[in-house]
Amino acid sequence: MAEGGLTQENELRELYVKTAPTRLFFTAAAPGAISMLASALYDVLDGVIVGQLLGPTAFAAINLAMPFVILVFAVGDLVGVGSAGPIAIALGAGDDERANNVFSCAVAAIFVLGAALGAAFWLAAPAIMAAMGASGGLAEDAVVFLRVYAVGAPITSMMFAVDNFLRICGRIRGSLLLNLFMALLGAVVEFSLVHFARLGVFGAALGYALALAMSSLVGLTPFVLGRYQLKFVRPRFDVPLVREIGTAGMPAFLNNVAGRVTSVLLNAALLAQGGEVAVAVYGALMYTSGVVFPLLYGTCDALQPAVGYNLGAGRVDRVVKLEKRIFAACAAISISLSCVMLVFPLQLTWLFMGEATPAILGLAEGAFQLFSIAYFLRWIPMATQSFYTAIKKPRPASLLSLFSVLIAPLAALVLLEPFGLNGLWLNLPAASCASTVLAIYMLVKLRRELRGE
Repeated sequence: MAEGGLTQENELRELYVKTAPTRLFFTAAAPGAISMLASALYDVLDGVIVGQLLGPTAFAAINLAMPFVILVFAVGDLVGVGSAGPIAIALGAGDDERANNVFSCAVAAIFVLGAALGAAFWLAAPAIMAAMGASGGLAEDAVVFLRVYAVGAPITSMMFAVDNFLRICGRIRGSLLLNLFMALLGAVVEFSLVHFARLGVFGAALGYALALAMSSLVGLTPFVLGRYQLKFVRPRFDVPLVREIGTAGMPAFLNNVAGRVTSVLLNAALLAQGGEVAVAVYGALMYTSGVVFPLLYGTCDALQPAVGYNLGAGRVDRVVKLEKRIFAACAAISISLSCVMLVFPLQLTWLFMGEATPAILGLAEGAFQLFSIAYFLRWIPMATQSFYTAIKKPRPASLLSLFSVLIAPLAALVLLEPFGLNGLWLNLPAASCASTVLAIYMLVKLRRELRGE
C-alpha cells in the first residue's frame, strides 16, 4: 500500500489523471529536466576535465569517439523509450500483467543487445578510427575511450531505461535522485582517476562508465525486491511485442543513430579541412549543446508516461494540455542557450580548452556565433517528435527524427561545402530550419486530426 492508504495503481491515477495539467507539468517535467540537467552538467564537466587536464589532443580524441559511445547507449534508449509507452498505456488501462511482461522483456533485451553491440565496437574500434583519418596519439586515445564503454555496455546502457521505469511508477523524485547520484559519483571518480591516478583518457572513460553501471544497479534494486508496481516476471517475447517496442522506440533510436552518423561525417570533414584544431572546436560546440539537448529531452521524456497513461485512460483533452506546456518550456530552454552561445563564445571555449591557442579561439568565436542560430528553432522538431511518440504515432515521429538528424544535415553538408569550415558550422542551423518547416506542417495536420476535421 502507498502512503495515505492508496494502492500503487490508485496513486498513479491520482498523479497522472487527476492532477491539474500545470501542476502535473511541474511535478513531473521539472524533476525530469533537473535529472537531465545533472547528467548534462556532468557531460560538460567530463569535457572540462579532459580538456583542462589532458589537453587538446585528448579532447579531440573523445570527441571523435563520442558518437560511437552514444551508439552503444542507443540500445538502452531504444528499448527504454519503446517500452515506456506500452507500459504506461497498459497501466492506465489496468492491465498490470501486460505491463510487467513488457517491463521484464525490456530489461532482458537491453542486457543482451548491449553485450552484442559492445563486443562489436570493441573489435571494430581501431578500424573505425583509421577510417575517420585519425592516427598516432589521437587514434590511440579514441580507441581506448570507445573500448572502455564497449566493455560496460550491457549494464551502462540500462541506465537510459531505468530512468523511464521509475517515472512510469510515479517515482519521479527517485529518478531525480538517481541521476544526481550518477552525476556526483561520475565527477568524483573521473576526476580522481585522471588527476590523482593519472590514468589519462582511460580513467576519463572508466569514471563515467562506473557511475552509469552503479546507478543502473541501484535503480533496478527496488524492482528486484518487488517494491514498485512494475514487477519482474518471466519474460514472454513474441513478434508483436518486439515490433511494438521497436516501433515505439524507433524515433529515439533513429535520433541517436542517424545523429551519430552525421557527427561522424562532420568530424571526418572537419579533420580534413581544419585538422585537430577544427575537431576540438567542434567538440566544444557539442559539449555546450550537451546542456540543452538533455534538458529538452528530459522535459519531453518526463511527461511521456503521463501522456501515455492519459491516452490509455481516454483523456485526450489532458494530452493536448500537457503538450502545450511542454512546447512552451522547450522554447524557453532552447532560445536561452542560443543567446548564451551567441554572447559568450570565447568563455565557452576557454571552459573546455584552457590552453587554447589564438588560432583555436579565432576559429571558435565564429563557430559558436554561427552555430547558435540553430537553437532559436531546434526545440520545435524535438518537441513535435516527442508528441507523436507519446500518442503512439511512431511512423511520423520516426520520419521527423530521420529528417532532422540525417537527411537535412547530409543535404546541408553537400550544399554548404563551398563555404568551407563556415559551411560546417552552419550545418545544424540549416538542418534545424528545414526540420522546423516539416514539424510545423505535421503539427497543423495533427491538430486537424484531433479536432476530427
